[in-house]
Amino acid sequence: MDTQSHRMSLLVDMDMNSLAMTLTAIILPVLTLFYIRNDYNDWLSLGPGGTPSTPFGYAKIKLLSLICLRDPLRPLSVPPHFRPQKGYLSSLPARAGKRPLVQGIAPQRQRTEKSSSDVYRSLVGSMRRLIEDPANALLERTSCFEKNSSGLFSSEPITRTCGGEVCHAHPSDGSMHMTLHPADANVVLENGWGERHPLARGGWCRKFVPREFMLIYAPRDLEEVEHAVEIISAAVWWVAGIDVKKVGSEKRDSDTRVQEYVEAQSACTACRTHACGSKAVEKMTGYT
Repeated sequence: MDTQSHRMSLLVDMDMNSLAMTLTAIILPVLTLFYIRNDYNDWLSLGPGGTPSTPFGYAKIKLLSLICLRDPLRPLSVPPHFRPQKGYLSSLPARAGKRPLVQGIAPQRQRTEKSSSDVYRSLVGSMRRLIEDPANALLERTSCFEKNSSGLFSSEPITRTCGGEVCHAHPSDGSMHMTLHPADANVVLENGWGERHPLARGGWCRKFVPREFMLIYAPRDLEEVEHAVEIISAAVWWVAGIDVKKVGSEKRDSDTRVQEYVEAQSACTACRTHACGSKAVEKMTGYT
């Protein structure tokens, strides 16, 4: 009798295991599809960016996520061959409060503490005033990185970026992307004004963005706009070799840079395959 009961118990256990395996085979794919659907919609909700808003674009970003930076707040080293070794920012106050929530790779967007429409317009106005001074040799055209918004470009870049792009702003949240001298990038990191782009790790990833590519948090008030403009000025200095706060011949940086403009012209395939200056762009003055 005990032997028969034992056999029946084994049969019941086998049936339960078989049922569990069957349920797992049915439920797991459903849960996976549900996760992918929600994750895809979350990615689309970040808005347009440098990656097409398609399933193929989503798959590309998921693959890139395997190699991106795990710590976007990790300081950058200053390579010994960089000239100059020091950056532009002499001082920058600490940003008040906690860092905002940032998500995404391409696009990378700020989810919390976004700029109001008035603050964003003030930021754009400050950027346009930099363009108005012909001595700064700056112009506005479609971002080579984003392709859906406009940004500042140097007409005579001396540091390698995508087509000489200095920075671009995101009308949807007020944040910005820009390339900075590593020392300036570290000042921004230390004082809480931004973080590194997930793909800004150098090496093969330079195909997408420079190692010094940064997300600068959206200014929350007019005082923070002033600090944002100071950081933009540092980006202009690094990419264009121009100090926008000086006048005349003093604007030009006398230090010899290692990365010359001839490299910048061939740096970004995307800038040749996307029409910079297209009318179908989200202008800096827009706000969504």
